[in-house]
Amino acid sequence: MSGTNHSARYITYGAIIAALYVVLTYIMNLLGLASGAIQVRISEALTILPIFTTAAIPGLTVGCVLANLLTGAAAWDVVFGSLATLIGAVGTYLLRRHPILATLPPIIANIIIVPIVLQKVYGVPDSLPYLMLTVGIGEIISCGILGTLLRKAVEPHKDRIFNAK
Repeated sequence: MSGTNHSARYITYGAIIAALYVVLTYIMNLLGLASGAIQVRISEALTILPIFTTAAIPGLTVGCVLANLLTGAAAWDVVFGSLATLIGAVGTYLLRRHPILATLPPIIANIIIVPIVLQKVYGVPDSLPYLMLTVGIGEIISCGILGTLLRKAVEPHKDRIFNAK
């Protein structure tokens, strides 16, 4: 495959992943579950995709930025929430040879960063440990459970989907 085709494919994969992240977050936002002390962003299940393609890293990051902007997040939330997704995606990529552990970086990054954002940016009065628990439960559902199911669904088809060799 030529370099141009590879670059176009990489950008396309990233754009598709970003679009999926935005749509899934928007749907969860309509249901009142994309932000706040109790949140389950099913879009975070996509943070498993760096196991299959590095294009998922910028795709997830851009998708998170756009989703946060679209759902009316504060500027600091856009920055730090997207940073949590970036850290999680990079961590997933680094643990790609250990798929069970690969779900942990986005869970941990969000458990640490998002509660601080909720308190400092939005003035949520709940205690930091409580917010870590509620965000953590949402991330375990999204990344841990749904992300693992997504990985298992994609794994048999990864060569056709991502042209992995």
